[in-house]
Formats: sequence, structure tokens, C-alpha cells
Amino acid sequence: MGFATLMTIPLLLIYYTYTSESSDSVATSQALQIARNIVDSAESVYYLGKPSQTTLKINFPERIYSTNLSNREVVFKIKTKSGITDIVQVSSVNMSGNLPTTQGIHIITIKAEEGYVQITSN
Repeated sequence: MGFATLMTIPLLLIYYTYTSESSDSVATSQALQIARNIVDSAESVYYLGKPSQTTLKINFPERIYSTNLSNREVVFKIKTKSGITDIVQVSSVNMSGNLPTTQGIHIITIKAEEGYVQITSN
């Protein structure tokens, strides 16, 4: 019985470490993909001109700490096992607006304005 317990405890620790690292990796990959989609859509809408707009239906991961749209960058701060990780995607166009931080499916509207792109979430 003692031998079985001694063998089980390290296996449980390895399992816990592996699952927490892989969930960190999944959350950062999802945030990077979301940032890329937003930047690609913003650039497309901007170059099409002012009345253009598009909507994205995006599933945000649970580990988002904060989001920021500043001039030409989309920044996600993700909570990981090792601390807060920044995910940054740079655009060639100016962007303004806000992004949600809550987990779940969100509708993001990207609209071309005069000289920039307005991004809002519903």
C-alpha cells in the first residue's frame, strides 16, 4: 500500500504540472490568434474606406487579465503559472476602442473611420 502511494504522488504532480502548462499554452495561443484576427480585419476595413465595417464572433479564453488597444497595437495580458504574459500584435493602421476581458463568445465590430479604425464589443 505504501509503495503504491509513493508511486502515485509523483505521477499526480507530473500530471498537474503538465495540465497547467498546456492550459497556459492554449490561452496564449488563443489570445495571439484573436489579436491577429483583429489586426487583419482592421487593416482590411481601413483600406476599403470609411463606410466599411465588419463583425467578428470571437471566443475569449478565461485567463485574460486585461486588454488594450493603443494606436497601432492590440495588447492582451494573460495570467499564466509564471505570472502575467503580454501578447502584442502590431498593425499598420491606427486603432481605437475597447475589447472585453471576460471569458466567452463576444461580437467585435470593426468600423473604418477617417484616419483610424474604431473597434467595439457588444
